[in-house]
Amino acid sequence: MPAVDNITVGVFPPLSVKDMEIKARKLRRHIISMIGKAGSGHPGGSLSAVEIVTVLYFRLLRHKPRDPNWPNRDRFILSKGHAAPLLYATLAECGYFPIDELLTLRQLDSHLQGHTDRQLTPGVEMSAGALGQGLSFAIGTALAGRLNAQDYRTYVLLGDGECDEGQIWEAAMAAAHFKLDNLVAIVDNNGLQIDGWNREVMTLEPLADKWQAFGWKVSEVNGHDLNQLITAFSEAKLNKGQPTVIIAHTIKGKGVSFMENNVDFHGKAPDATQLRVALKELAE
Repeated sequence: MPAVDNITVGVFPPLSVKDMEIKARKLRRHIISMIGKAGSGHPGGSLSAVEIVTVLYFRLLRHKPRDPNWPNRDRFILSKGHAAPLLYATLAECGYFPIDELLTLRQLDSHLQGHTDRQLTPGVEMSAGALGQGLSFAIGTALAGRLNAQDYRTYVLLGDGECDEGQIWEAAMAAAHFKLDNLVAIVDNNGLQIDGWNREVMTLEPLADKWQAFGWKVSEVNGHDLNQLITAFSEAKLNKGQPTVIIAHTIKGKGVSFMENNVDFHGKAPDATQLRVALKELAE
């Protein structure tokens, strides 16, 4: 297992923005390699959220890879569970399990299945598959922290297409009703879902106004700008009496030219030629 001795009281020494840029590129290479090897998976929505997850795991979250169930850890919940390759790559880079296991994605008996399973994978907080459930799960997690007088924070990553689900908005009402200021939702607003552009399938706009009307503090950022993300997460910690949502404007398939804004790669693996091209682009 990779060395993780530099963890102090459960907190990674925060990476610089430059080091996070390097880490984000490495995560993208892992994602493409994993999905290419498996021959199936969801590259588009995994690539779009890389910077979001990089800031969380390498700058913000309290967590202990050697003790995944550490009671005082901050909780990260991946509601858009098809982006599992991103979470797996991040957990491996943190030291939850060896990096070479990433290439077992979706294989029989692998603990890295196509959607996250908390019984199989160290560091996974919620088993996912059906969309729309992660925000409700996150509310329960945040309420548990309050009831147990624990100061951990809960972060949940939602897909924008996932926000078509009615359960998201029921949960949004509940979070505001309970004034869960220890809860932060992040919407990976890349504009595309499996059937096409959100504006054509089921328009979400005005998305910020919707969340605000439901009682949330709203921030909008460029989801690939590390500094903007750092600022938004820092401001969320200062917000009291209501939950925070960060609408992160991103690009589906970010980092690989032929995948960017290409709905075909919502849930399709690159072939051998595309894999070589993608890895070359991510090495430059």
